[in-house]
Amino acid sequence: MADVASGRWLQNFAMDPTDTELLADPYPAFALLREHDPVHWSDHGYWVVTRYDDVRAIIMDRQNFGQGDFERNIRLLYGEDFDVFSHPAYRWLADVFVFQDPPKHTRLRGLVTQALTARRVQAMRPRIQEITDRLLDKVIDGGRMEFIHDFAYKLPTAVMCDMLGIDADEADDDLLMALNKAIQDSFLVLEMRPLPADELKLANDQILFLERFFKKVFDRRRSEPRDDLATALLEARDNGNGLSEWEMTTVAIALFGAGFETTAHMLGNGLLTLHRHPGEWTKLVSDPALAASASEEILRFESSLTMTYRTAFTDTTFGGRTIAAGQRVMAMLGAANRDPRVFKDPDVFDITRDGPRHLTFGGGIHFCVGAELARLEGEIGLAMLAKRLPTMRVDIQSPHWRGVHFRGLTELQIDW
Repeated sequence: MADVASGRWLQNFAMDPTDTELLADPYPAFALLREHDPVHWSDHGYWVVTRYDDVRAIIMDRQNFGQGDFERNIRLLYGEDFDVFSHPAYRWLADVFVFQDPPKHTRLRGLVTQALTARRVQAMRPRIQEITDRLLDKVIDGGRMEFIHDFAYKLPTAVMCDMLGIDADEADDDLLMALNKAIQDSFLVLEMRPLPADELKLANDQILFLERFFKKVFDRRRSEPRDDLATALLEARDNGNGLSEWEMTTVAIALFGAGFETTAHMLGNGLLTLHRHPGEWTKLVSDPALAASASEEILRFESSLTMTYRTAFTDTTFGGRTIAAGQRVMAMLGAANRDPRVFKDPDVFDITRDGPRHLTFGGGIHFCVGAELARLEGEIGLAMLAKRLPTMRVDIQSPHWRGVHFRGLTELQIDW
């Protein structure tokens, strides 16, 4: 690692998507912070916490840490004169349940989990299998595909559409592609960085497009109920009260987007990593039943979500540093997932690894509600790739990474 890069990261760390070295491989920077400044103050206005036990403590602690004042947190990025709620992308984000604290979070999450039950997710297993086979059937005779757009994006999108009951008359292939693009563009606000004017305008326009689409879906389910997740969200009740129309729309966008981002990146990152470690791909081909544990190791080793934010509610001490009430904390999930204090040989990729769990899905009251679905999609997707394309070759030389918060690929060429 270059000395100048080491000094830069230790002095004033930021998850800067324009930092080409960080984009290509963030783990040396994570390790540097974890070993030399595990509770690091960045002049960008937040603490950066990198050790597993500290990160876990922060994301599990609902008394001392939470989401805090959303409007204030966004103004920390743009300045005090920034009109947060005049921007549709931030107006949506403010009302998503994952950015709420109790009691509002408790009510919203409870209603979502009433609809997105474990039984409903497990009932999707045969449909996920069918969708996976259909996607592979379309490309297998061609001998090659661009994996991210031809498979990794399409699988979670098709699965979530199936769960929501969105069929071809509500969203054809072109509209599904537009929805995928809208998620990518609008979810930039989740990175909690000041967006350039053109990116912020695009995020605003795309979130309005998503709001209009999902409002139409719920309007239709209200008059024509079905046995699907959209209808279940309409019917969920807490003490007789359900989700408002706006709440249902924000939830649907969040579920659709989170499933897309996490699963698509897990599959893309996973295929790249498996072929960077060909012995592990050979193991999976020899025993596709390893797909579930392979998914967990991919999520640990090449986290599709590298960090999450919290706000301190009280003065709290970690590693001899005091995080003051009101200050923001960047809890580095990707760094925690490779902490040698917790994981044996953390920089070794091993799909048979057992032991402590990764933190990619978060923890506590904000543990990812779609984790079980993402795991199921990863298990089935990887198993079928190993079974049906065992001789595939993957371009591992020049991966095209698209971000540092959501870590995923924009392109991955494979052939067989």
